[in-house]
Amino acid sequence: MTVPIKINTKVVSVSDIPSSDFSGLEGGEEQAAEDAVQDVANWYDAQIDSQRRAAVPDKERLKALKAGRDAALADRAQLATAGTQEASQIAAIYAARLKELKEL
Repeated sequence: MTVPIKINTKVVSVSDIPSSDFSGLEGGEEQAAEDAVQDVANWYDAQIDSQRRAAVPDKERLKALKAGRDAALADRAQLATAGTQEASQIAAIYAARLKELKEL
């Protein structure tokens, strides 16, 4: 189950994309989606690291960052059964999400 989280008043929830069959997937869309999701997970990892090293870590932010990372990793796992269209959607969603995160 994916729980939306609020980071700086932005709601994050991407795991609600329905699953579909990957039989027609040739790899390009799946790889792009996996890369985009991993980039977002890496952003969360860096932020978590930074928060842990802070003199006074913000426990609520740390909790939200971990939830965001977990949602990204769950979506990456979902790619194993995604179709071409779904993989393209996930890639686009995560590319946009990374752009938003970098603007925070």
